[in-house]
Amino acid sequence: MLDRRRRALTAWLAAAILMTAGAPASAASLEYVGTYIWSSSQDSFGGFSGIEISADGSGFHALSDRSHLYWGSIDRDSQGILRGMNIAGYARLKDSKGLFLEPGYLGDSEGLAVADDGTIWVSFEGFDRIASYASPDSNAGLHPRPPKLPGMGVNSGIEALAIRDDGTIFGVPERSGLETRPFPVLTYRDGSWGRAGEIRRDPRWLPVGADFGPDGWFYLLERDFRGILGFASRVRRMQMTDDGPQDEEILLETQYLQYDNLEGISVWDDGVGIRLTMISDDNFLFVQRTEVVEYRLRD
Repeated sequence: MLDRRRRALTAWLAAAILMTAGAPASAASLEYVGTYIWSSSQDSFGGFSGIEISADGSGFHALSDRSHLYWGSIDRDSQGILRGMNIAGYARLKDSKGLFLEPGYLGDSEGLAVADDGTIWVSFEGFDRIASYASPDSNAGLHPRPPKLPGMGVNSGIEALAIRDDGTIFGVPERSGLETRPFPVLTYRDGSWGRAGEIRRDPRWLPVGADFGPDGWFYLLERDFRGILGFASRVRRMQMTDDGPQDEEILLETQYLQYDNLEGISVWDDGVGIRLTMISDDNFLFVQRTEVVEYRLRD
């Protein structure tokens, strides 16, 4: 009996060693870099729901949920920590006829993506649609509206917007209709809408921002709100394949009140590695503030 137990234990240990040797490396994580509090005396400043950082980290575009687009340069110290956001200009977005968009149903701008050719793509979740702009001051380019899916309605349309290096637009709605129902991934290319699978939903987390990193991964920023407990944020990344999202990893999950209402995310290469820049929506309330929070990816 003792020999039988010894042989069984030896076999179990051998199998455990083999499984450990073949196990994948530990998942990636995020390392905190810094937080910058951004402020301005302009009446339209605030409510930022999207951000795009230039490839070299020196410039930015920031979108408010009231159809105002800001752009400018970024100051960093010798360690690469953000020390200033310099506004070079701002514009109020227009419709296809050249009329300024009013805040609310028509002007609830949420998602921001900038293509390699400089085209600015914006998603709206009041009157659910996407629009393209050759420049911040140009009229909106008209595009077919996205298909209506369960959960997509007023104030719950495409909240997270990203553009892949092949020019395909990816959009994720803020809600899916049921806490047990995954979020659909919509695609837009050459005037046609499609689907790219579904993203697993954890009941309390809702998508608010997305970006494709220079590493080809799709990064999704999510938010949870618990009233007086404040906001918590989470970042997931995944590979977008023809069969849908795969290889999902949770990179970050913050505590409540750790940051303000993070809604926009941009992923770029700072010369050392992948960096994530996130911006908060202060809802134009004096009790909140605009934070620009940065993390570096550690594989």
